[in-house]
Amino acid sequence: MTKPKQRRGTRKARKTTMANYAMSFERLGQWMSERARSPTLRHPRATSLSMLDGAVAAVVAGPVSMASEEWVCPLLGVDPDAFNHDTEEFSAIAATLMRHNAISETLSTRPESFEPLFLRSPDGDVDPQPWCMGFHAVMKLRLLVWSRLLSPNGTEHLMLRPILVHCIDDAGRPLLPPARHTLATLPVAQNAWRDIPIAVEALRQFWMPMRFQRRA
Repeated sequence: MTKPKQRRGTRKARKTTMANYAMSFERLGQWMSERARSPTLRHPRATSLSMLDGAVAAVVAGPVSMASEEWVCPLLGVDPDAFNHDTEEFSAIAATLMRHNAISETLSTRPESFEPLFLRSPDGDVDPQPWCMGFHAVMKLRLLVWSRLLSPNGTEHLMLRPILVHCIDDAGRPLLPPARHTLATLPVAQNAWRDIPIAVEALRQFWMPMRFQRRA
């Protein structure tokens, strides 16, 4: 990794940890928004902190361990070479990896305290769609491995429904077939986001044996 030039006569503290390089999480949100609007830069797939948070949760709770470059680069819209230089892009990468470490730590030690970063309106209404779309964006990177849970006839599919019910495809259509709007099912669909924290932990537990087996 290249080091920034220092002015003669000054002494700069040496950066030794990822936290030293990372921009603030709030700045990361601004950075992604600015990059998404740029006419010249590669656009990130994650365009908000909520979407990034969902994507990172999928990496942590998913079926396989993924190299950082595989998921960070498309989410932030950067090239793998950005990992090798002390630039603003690397500062964004470091902030993303810090978020990954924080979610991993929470799910490993205090899963009951895990809280997805959903968008909220000023009056408190929850919009889980950006978070869920971020989760699904990472699923698509390894869709073949996730396919075990995608059959609507499988009982394991129920773990994904609280997330996928809020997702849309590239044409803007619901990812899952619309549920029958009855008095029994409509409230469940409307409040499915409340089950997402439990679903993420269930997914992590479900995939954990496979991840350990692959490591071994």
